[in-house]
Amino acid sequence: MPNRLASEKSPYLLQHANNPVAWYPWGEEAFSAARRDDKPIFLSIGYSTCHWCHVMEHESFENTEVADVLNREFVAIKVDREERPDVDRVYMAFVQASTGAGGWPMSVWLTPQLEPFFGGTYFPPTSRWQRPGFVDVLLEIARVWKDDRERVVQSAASLVERLRAFEVSAGSGDTVPGVDALERARAQFASSYDARLGGFGNAPKFPRPSELLFLFRESARTGDEEARRMSLHTLRAMALGGMRDHIGGGFHRYSVDAEWRVPHFEKMLYDQAQLVLAYLEGAQVSGDAFFGAVAEDTLAYIRREMTDPAGGFYSAEDADSVPPEQAQQPGAHKTEGAFYLWSADEINALLGPDAPVFTARFGIEPGGNAPVDPQGEFTGRNLLYTARTLEEVAQATGRTLEDVTGALARARLTLFQARLARPRPHLDDKVLTAWNGLTIAAFSRAARVLRSATLGGSPDRAAAHLDAARQAANFIRGTMWNGATRTLWRRYREGDAAIPGYAEDYACLVFGLLELFQADGDPEWLEWALALQARQDELFWDAAGGGWFSTTGGDPSVLVRLKEDYDGAEPAASSVAAWNLLTISHLVPDEQATARLRRTFSAFALRLTQFGHAAPFMLCALGAWHAGLSQIVVAEAQDDASTSALLDVLATTYRPFAITVRRRREIGADRWRESLPFVAAMQPMNGRATAYVCRDFTCREPVTTPDALRAQLA
Repeated sequence: MPNRLASEKSPYLLQHANNPVAWYPWGEEAFSAARRDDKPIFLSIGYSTCHWCHVMEHESFENTEVADVLNREFVAIKVDREERPDVDRVYMAFVQASTGAGGWPMSVWLTPQLEPFFGGTYFPPTSRWQRPGFVDVLLEIARVWKDDRERVVQSAASLVERLRAFEVSAGSGDTVPGVDALERARAQFASSYDARLGGFGNAPKFPRPSELLFLFRESARTGDEEARRMSLHTLRAMALGGMRDHIGGGFHRYSVDAEWRVPHFEKMLYDQAQLVLAYLEGAQVSGDAFFGAVAEDTLAYIRREMTDPAGGFYSAEDADSVPPEQAQQPGAHKTEGAFYLWSADEINALLGPDAPVFTARFGIEPGGNAPVDPQGEFTGRNLLYTARTLEEVAQATGRTLEDVTGALARARLTLFQARLARPRPHLDDKVLTAWNGLTIAAFSRAARVLRSATLGGSPDRAAAHLDAARQAANFIRGTMWNGATRTLWRRYREGDAAIPGYAEDYACLVFGLLELFQADGDPEWLEWALALQARQDELFWDAAGGGWFSTTGGDPSVLVRLKEDYDGAEPAASSVAAWNLLTISHLVPDEQATARLRRTFSAFALRLTQFGHAAPFMLCALGAWHAGLSQIVVAEAQDDASTSALLDVLATTYRPFAITVRRRREIGADRWRESLPFVAAMQPMNGRATAYVCRDFTCREPVTTPDALRAQLA
């Protein structure tokens, strides 16, 4: 019989709806049951594409004997961390503080008052790998709850008080950290940089695109060639390694090994979006179309596999799937990466005369090529990575470069079509506002950059990217934003929009809309961004200390109101909001926005000056603050060729400290006066598109030719 999760919308919760565990969703029904029955709560937090969440479900939550213990001694609650990051952050802070580590699945035991007293991550069903068995843990906690209740309750209350110390306002005043904070952070990245293989630190290597964006900006601000080289090397290493899906496009979550050979195979929307931004900037910085092609390939994957027919973007694809050879077996066990792996025999049978080229290029070996196999699932299989250059492949196979390129293109299509017949990984098809905001930003930026053939794009591709960004923005506005009540929802799935948005949802959507405005030139996107920013400030701004809390503080079940100061796989809300305010203040003069920005930098001053490498996205904003932003307005003319010529200059020029405004000719001056008064008077000259390069709303002489614009930008 299904449990209480059967009526939920979360794909993660629905995965557990038929467990013998009597799961509750997070809510008052569960809390009341714990208080009524005087039982502790077992809280399990994860997400639908989490590999070790699947492992623990199969080993423990599908086991009736384990379920009997859970149901008898505890009230069991399941939480989707992607739907409820507020709940996840509170208990993750506890687990990290008490164990020194964190991750998912997260297992936490709470009092009926929701105060945590014991926690961890994955527990095997029986003791192994120096981890206690799950049943042993359950029985011991049940014993302690009965025999030593007072100590448990006191300890939990004490721990919550320590967590609440995080609520204290972080700073005061409006002193902005100086450029020395930027220089120190750059040195921190340099000290952990892997000069041989790219990336930072040792295995596992996680992509954190915001650190690459920061280094690109520091190179632009100071002329530091080493910062530029570190980022480009890392981007190239990721694109050539096994973390990239060389057949279907897109990137897997992280690399298990230091050489970028063995990925953890799940694909997350937020990774795709941020990596696209990094590769687009890499293309502009280097002038190398390789980086533009990687961005293009990643966007094609999002459009093909992760886009709702109405325009929103789905959340993730799982790492695990049924191996193709077991596709017809009832109850076949899913394994990691099965959808993406190939045997040498498969390659030879499918590709025929093109097989030697593909084998040389991607390091195919008869016995499999995995240098690391954490769970013994890659035996005899090949993970695709770029083992040889095109020139080396040509030399090894005795073919011309043209033949090699053609063979690889044919092979990719053949393997892509063959893969379509395999059991696909699970798709988490919920739409999350924050992740959609990042992806709108990626498509919008691509619409500006990939219009240039020099960087591997074309006007048609740019137009398609802009259309995808518009559709997604309209989807969010139509389904997840209530203009009358000024309510933004966090999650949409199957016609249901729910969960009031968090600070990250507002911040990331504003970020996407500001990028969309710069690509599209329609003031409506700017106006919506300003409305969302105002609402974000009302709900989340910390007037005492600066920065934005993650939550409103209105939900009593969330014990601690946290303010994130770490830019991890996703940038923190305050970091994104700082960048947004910087952009807004250079479009619409706003003393309050500037004051909030100063307060935010002050609130995070300790983090930025001593541990800046932990907040690279906020460092991007701080770097722009010190560099100063310019505004570039392109007033379009009837002559489309002259407009394209100016936009092409902007596409191929790396100007991270510039905001672009397209003054579209079909939008009248009155409309511009309503939204951006300083743009209203900027007109095309002599029938040609005209560029106005401005700083602090003071503009240089307008120019109409690409050469003149390049000269001003230089």
